[in-house]
Amino acid sequence: MTASNPLRAQIPAEGITVIGEALRRVVPESAEIVAEITASAPGAAQALRDCQTKTTQVGQALAPLGVQAADVQTISLGAVGLYSGAVPVLGQYAGMPQIGAGGIPGFPSGSTLVPEVQVSAYHARNTLRINVREPGRVGEVVDAVIRAGATVVGRFSFRAADEGTARRAALEAAGRDARAKAEALATASGRQIGEPIYVAEEIIASNGAYAALHSALPFAFGAGAPPAVGELEYYARVSASFRFQ
Repeated sequence: MTASNPLRAQIPAEGITVIGEALRRVVPESAEIVAEITASAPGAAQALRDCQTKTTQVGQALAPLGVQAADVQTISLGAVGLYSGAVPVLGQYAGMPQIGAGGIPGFPSGSTLVPEVQVSAYHARNTLRINVREPGRVGEVVDAVIRAGATVVGRFSFRAADEGTARRAALEAAGRDARAKAEALATASGRQIGEPIYVAEEIIASNGAYAALHSALPFAFGAGAPPAVGELEYYARVSASFRFQ
């Protein structure tokens, strides 16, 4: 019994199947950071006001770094009560409700209730999306955010001005690479290829994913140029089948 090859089913009776690859690198034009601001107070209104005050302080700290007011956006804001005590229950969980006369539920005479739950404080949280127009200053922005009393949540990401164009360019280049390989192999066999009868995208990786995959599986992605630090990567891999003329 032999292992099955998913590409074998796409190979025409008289033809060839190839894999094309392409990598496009783009200099990022902006970066994005997610930060969280928290505040606690006896009342919800005060907690929200304190949270807003800290948000204003973060914005003031970022202004000298080129981060404008429109670049700091709230994506989540809320307040929750912090409770003390326990939920009211029957004392010692002793008697369960009994059905009294006339079908009206009643409680055993010896049961007692735990005092009602009280709200001890309110906790407000404001989650911000911060757009950094100068990617090279991301480190400075992170430092300023932390000094202003906020917390950076997760990883920050870099972005291209037109990611769709970069992805399409990588796909088109991978398609051209597949056809060039097919033509070279057909010529070596003394044949010519016709129109493709099957083309499929297999992998699209961006924002450094190609470099990570290439590092983990170097023999699966071909040689390629070493990744440049600070650049976004858009990698496309397609398979294509051509019938011989």
